[in-house]
Amino acid sequence: MPVIGICFMLLFKSAGWQCRQSIIAIALTERRCAAIGSSSVAVVHLFEPASGSTVTTNGHKEFKDPEVDQVQDEYGNFLFSDDGTPKIIKEDQDYYDELYNHDGTRKDDTWPWWLPDDATYLDHAGCTLYPTSLMHRFTQDMTSNLFGNPHSASPSSMLSSIRVEDVRDRVLRFFNADPEHFDLVFVANATAGIKMVMDGFRDLPTGYWYGYHRDAHNSLVGVREHANSARCFANDDEVEKWIAEEDEDTTSTSARLFAYPAQSNMNGRRSPLRWCSEIRRSKPCTYTLLDAAAFLTTGCLDLSNHEEAPDFICMSFYKIFGYPDLGGLIVRKASGDMLTRRKYFAGGTVEMVLTVGSTWHIKRDGVHETLEDGTLPFHNIVALGHALDVYTELYTSPRNVSAHASALAKSAYDRLSSLRYSNGAPVCEIHKDSLASYDDSTTQGPTVAFNVRRPDGSWLGKSVVEHAAIQHGIHMRSGGVCNPGGTATVLQLSPQEMHHNYDAGQRCGDTNDVMGGKPTGILRISLGAMSSMEDVDRFVKFMKEWCVKQDGAGEVPTVPVHLTPKTGFLKVKIMHVSGAEKSKGFRYMLKNITSRSLVA
Repeated sequence: MPVIGICFMLLFKSAGWQCRQSIIAIALTERRCAAIGSSSVAVVHLFEPASGSTVTTNGHKEFKDPEVDQVQDEYGNFLFSDDGTPKIIKEDQDYYDELYNHDGTRKDDTWPWWLPDDATYLDHAGCTLYPTSLMHRFTQDMTSNLFGNPHSASPSSMLSSIRVEDVRDRVLRFFNADPEHFDLVFVANATAGIKMVMDGFRDLPTGYWYGYHRDAHNSLVGVREHANSARCFANDDEVEKWIAEEDEDTTSTSARLFAYPAQSNMNGRRSPLRWCSEIRRSKPCTYTLLDAAAFLTTGCLDLSNHEEAPDFICMSFYKIFGYPDLGGLIVRKASGDMLTRRKYFAGGTVEMVLTVGSTWHIKRDGVHETLEDGTLPFHNIVALGHALDVYTELYTSPRNVSAHASALAKSAYDRLSSLRYSNGAPVCEIHKDSLASYDDSTTQGPTVAFNVRRPDGSWLGKSVVEHAAIQHGIHMRSGGVCNPGGTATVLQLSPQEMHHNYDAGQRCGDTNDVMGGKPTGILRISLGAMSSMEDVDRFVKFMKEWCVKQDGAGEVPTVPVHLTPKTGFLKVKIMHVSGAEKSKGFRYMLKNITSRSLVA
């Protein structure tokens, strides 16, 4: 079992140990983490507890590494001294020199310096932040090479073709998917991948049955419109029971498609990935479609066992890497014929087409060869290659990102849950699934969905909270977030109530926040690879100063919103922000960490 380590990369002032800047990468790593000092780097070697000595402090077990003076608790967490400094002494000047200039600035411009100083970005489930170095590399590549339309034999076209196929293979390897058993179809986004699966099943001679989970995104729900019949599973128990029960008609050859999200885009609840293999074993002629878009922002998808894998997996790469705006559909080749039977064909997907006097055509062989309609977005695919490079250099693997973001989400959840008004009433009602735990990343992603109450228990409108957050430089999400089943469930909205709300004027994106005494949507913050503890701190501080201290009566100032002419960035001129704090310095994987932040 690999040791779960916490990797501290701390920048300190030369005089004493008082922290100037800090970076923490909470990482799943097998042997070592590095901590950076202002003039030296301390390398902490992780160790098996049994190999070190055991000490006891305040009745709590701790372990001491024989190689370095660093104390861990029994869960592998590094401990701080009373002054908040880590107990590490082993130096490695070369590592620091490789990453930083003498003045403490980073040698490359990897991190998103273009973020406004007062921005707190908490919408990684919508799109994660893209590193500056990714954009620079892509721009350099575009201005140094000539990429032509791949459908040609010219040098520029061949260069594009080579890059496209190289990236296709690398994406599959990123998910441990053997190209012998899987293929990748490039699409516009996850929704386009879902629609591609629907197109294949829609054109089956006998049609298809469709089942989907309550937490499905609208893009999954819409597939039901072409099905012969459809069923929405209201909870996990219904899915488990359906998988376990015997089919009444075991001779039927009609196709069935079951779809569900690996992670709810509403509250971050993660569903069991084992369902795909269990359905394959127990339900003949039933295929699985996994919506992995929200999950892959920080989740780890391992397709090394093709027998256990979903038949179809859709994703949006901008949710993983920040850029490019591109999607993918990974297809298990054993199930690929369910899609290649579709009737439609386009340029690039056929070997020959007759039109005058005949309507004959012959499709190309292969999954992506048959499904990638027209000219691929080859420039975006070139950018995706650079995104893979930068991602690996920054984070090493998705497991590191997962552990990092999960720790931040746990802190945010705990601190928001503990907020109270002066009369003791809770501020936030958090919509965590009963089957999920922020201590377990297999059941919960780094998303916190909630609504805000006033001290008397009445609801504070989602639009009011979001508007106030905007004034404090906070980027978050509100509304139904395209998840009708999940939102209706947590808000206890019946179909009749939702029909009534629509008749009364509620529409997607409006400010009808509370109708019939119930919220019409939720608030959502989501964290990612570039999130920091400072982001969590600033959001909690906003909730305390704007909401708690004013007993839910925080005012939202009217401010002008405009686009700056040079950059096109949306700017909000803040006329009055009580206690707003502007960020200075780095935006790394967790910055300004203190011992308090680790347990907050």
